[in-house]
Amino acid sequence: MSKLPTVADIEAAAQRIAGQAIRTPLLYAHALSAQLDRHIWIKPEMLQRTGSFKFRGAFNKLSQIPQAKKPNGVVAWSSGNHAQGVAAAARILGIPATIVMPKDAPKIKIKGTRSQGADIIFFDRYTEDREEIGREFAARNSATIVPSYDDPDIIAGQGTIGLEIARDLAEAGQSPDEIILPCGGGGLSSGTGLAARASFPSVDLTLVEPEDFDDFGKSLRSGERETADVTKKSLCDALLTPTPGEMTYALNRALGANGLSVSDAEVARAMGAAFRDLKLVVEPGGAVPLAALLAGKIDARSRTLVLVLSGGNVDPQLFRDLLTES
Repeated sequence: MSKLPTVADIEAAAQRIAGQAIRTPLLYAHALSAQLDRHIWIKPEMLQRTGSFKFRGAFNKLSQIPQAKKPNGVVAWSSGNHAQGVAAAARILGIPATIVMPKDAPKIKIKGTRSQGADIIFFDRYTEDREEIGREFAARNSATIVPSYDDPDIIAGQGTIGLEIARDLAEAGQSPDEIILPCGGGGLSSGTGLAARASFPSVDLTLVEPEDFDDFGKSLRSGERETADVTKKSLCDALLTPTPGEMTYALNRALGANGLSVSDAEVARAMGAAFRDLKLVVEPGGAVPLAALLAGKIDARSRTLVLVLSGGNVDPQLFRDLLTES
């Protein structure tokens, strides 16, 4: 396992991505706060470049590739948000990019990846191993692999969200009881948690996953890395990672993070609430923190909450259908 990132690494990442990544605002959710009798703050990463937080880690990673290796390109595997983040960072930095994506990835994510100039290799998520495909490509082309979560530079880049949350809350004179985050492989939660804890040592960290893909929560409870059943399905395409990363698991466990899960029906209701009450378009995987809150799964003793809504790349037809159902 590589050396775990530190808060100093996150601060260095913030300097690298400044001027490229958007410093998303921290929004106070007035209507939702009144409805639930709590103080609720929203970090809307769907407003980030490429529509999700993934650009942060991707740019931090790619900007450190030695000049001599850039012509060989980069390769990443992703259902779409990491794909778009890597593709955008590669285009800015003049690096060829190839992405291994599932055939059933949302069309909006495939289109977004292609629009950034990346090549795509499609695979069947139920019968093929995306990492094997990506590593074989990297070996043939001497390309740099850009992991989606279990990498110190990726984690540090995502951790810049925690720095921004801490600084914005400090300016508002607020101290959070709990930060609630989506969790797939754990890069967002471990980086953000590491940075936030530096300013708020007692804040609780809650990781939310889809039902049947709650491998991170199970791992935190059992004390060892668990694996999800990859034959299961969920609306939350961005969070279908089968097992926690080594680094992200080590960090989240050290931070004392808690895990819980939500159903697709709860996610759909949260997406509807975000659209109606917050005026935000949130993709399924990005809506899981709000789903957990609205389903009553967050400790009532937590009076000041920060919800990280991690992305907004949802196909229009699916979004319309889910709004109608919710």
